Amino acid sequence: MAKKILITGAGGFIGGFIVAEALSRGYETWAAVRATTSLEFLTDPRINFIELDFTEPDDLHNTLKSHIEQHGKWDYVVHNLGATKCTNFRTFQIVNCDYMKLFVECLRDLDAVPEVFLMMSSLSVMGQGDDKGYTPFSAKSIPFPNTFYGVSKFNAESYLRSIADFPYTIFRCTGVYGPHERDYYLMMKSIKMGFDFSVGFRKQMLTFIYVKDLAAAVLDSLEHGAARKAYFISEPRGYTQDEFRKIVARKLGKRLVLPVKCPLWVVKIVCKVAESIGTLTMKPSTLNGDKFKIMKQRNWLCDTTEAQADFGFSPKYDLEAGVDEAIEWYRSAGWL
Repeated sequence: MAKKILITGAGGFIGGFIVAEALSRGYETWAAVRATTSLEFLTDPRINFIELDFTEPDDLHNTLKSHIEQHGKWDYVVHNLGATKCTNFRTFQIVNCDYMKLFVECLRDLDAVPEVFLMMSSLSVMGQGDDKGYTPFSAKSIPFPNTFYGVSKFNAESYLRSIADFPYTIFRCTGVYGPHERDYYLMMKSIKMGFDFSVGFRKQMLTFIYVKDLAAAVLDSLEHGAARKAYFISEPRGYTQDEFRKIVARKLGKRLVLPVKCPLWVVKIVCKVAESIGTLTMKPSTLNGDKFKIMKQRNWLCDTTEAQADFGFSPKYDLEAGVDEAIEWYRSAGWL
């Protein structure tokens, strides 16, 4: 009998690829969505859908109870639900931490704890690293988040650790890119137009993980078993902004791209203004205080050796191969 897996946030960029990977491995795959979730990239007829409303605790509990009574509990749960753009810390905390706590409490109350509960966290929980010597974050590094987003994710991690014997695994992912994704797409679109915008004048080391490699790592980790620890998930090397620009430009056939470096003080002002407008209009802005701290950080290197040793993590895509495939999709979809 096929094992059952539930993916929350299934309608998002990463969630859709985790669903596809689970289906490719023969799992009975359940996609947790909201009534308003777009199903544009969830069209495989093998997908089972369940509507979960995390804003209504009683409804969530009753929906889970009804499902478990009819179908049994899930063997694996991937909690991919989260928010990266909010107008205030309270909203970050509610979506990234409180919803997960409510979910876990429901599963425990219903005696439906899975074999592994995998939480999708972020490298942002580490805060500012070594911006001078560029030492990678490692398993021995102490998290010190310096953004609302990072704090909310770290609080969620801490909650899982506080539950004795709860079978969790945490993925601290770096920048995820690939088909359907929009933030790196905008950077590629800018490069196609002949401009590459970056922040600050000191070297910045960036790290990436192609979305298909991330999805494969999720399933590999689940099949390995609960680790009760956090893993850094990234291609095991870093890139400068110049390297990223040249790779994208080459794939786009763009010979001349003008690098435009913005001083940090200018970007800080722009982010403050955009954040204020977002707060007044109650619409999260892409540019905000959190985003400034992320752009300001010079070192995003991380050590992935624990993931390699524990469940054989070995990305198949380097940045060149991943960008090539992503650009092909953007072109076929009419985005580029």
